[in-house]
Amino acid sequence: MNTQALILHCLQASIIGTVFSYGLQATVSDASFLVRHPGLLLRSVVAIFIVMPLVAVLLVEVSALTHATEIALVVLALAPIPPLLPKKESKAGGEGGYALGLMVVMGLLAIVMVPLLTWVLGAYFDREFGMPPQSIAKIIVIMIVLPLLAGMVVRAMAPALATKLARPIALGSMVLLLVAAAPILYAAAPIVVNLLHSGTLLAIVAFIVIGLAVGQLLAGPVPQRQTVLALSTASRHPAIALAIAKTNFPDEPFLAATIVLYLLVVTVMAIPYVTWRRRKAPPAPERSA
Repeated sequence: MNTQALILHCLQASIIGTVFSYGLQATVSDASFLVRHPGLLLRSVVAIFIVMPLVAVLLVEVSALTHATEIALVVLALAPIPPLLPKKESKAGGEGGYALGLMVVMGLLAIVMVPLLTWVLGAYFDREFGMPPQSIAKIIVIMIVLPLLAGMVVRAMAPALATKLARPIALGSMVLLLVAAAPILYAAAPIVVNLLHSGTLLAIVAFIVIGLAVGQLLAGPVPQRQTVLALSTASRHPAIALAIAKTNFPDEPFLAATIVLYLLVVTVMAIPYVTWRRRKAPPAPERSA
């Protein structure tokens, strides 16, 4: 196994461990939250799967961007929320059941929606632009569905054990993520710096700001839900974005670095937003046992 493969496996393990830790703290009620709120479900789908791809297309059409930046914006817009997001949303005062339920439902919908949207955008840009459903399904099942269900099973069968394990596993997964991400960020740093001078940074910032605004607007009047949908709309899944990019543009230079730049920018921009929402929002409702 080479170094690159080892880093990739560490990243995957950290994400799986994080989602498993969510499952150790989750209930069936959390996972099925959106089923009981169909209006919120519809607005969430519109924000994440309809509005943001349109925003990406608009930014591509009105801005003079590099080809790699144009591709990165489009593939990021197609990728649903990342599995590390519910913890950040909860810290910002978001509603825990909605955050977890949104991750589950958007992940499952991505199996159908991502291939459909890639086909639609391919027709719009007049080029073959697709993503096999089985590729998306594999990422979703391995990274979200199975570890979440495993954690929920442990919680149902041994709640005391689940409570003990949740925090150490979450902490260990975060440390593993940082260790694995460090060499990737180091290797991409020179390219990322060059991208700052090409209009890429401005386009990424615009994409994130619009995502935050759209999510907050479509979430409805409940502050805790505004926080969750805003962060979920602005944040995209890097693994799915890279999978789409590699499938359709395997030889495009700087594409991975552009997605890395997006991850850095959305992480930094989330800090003041999370701080603001934590101060503004009332305490989130208690989750059911």
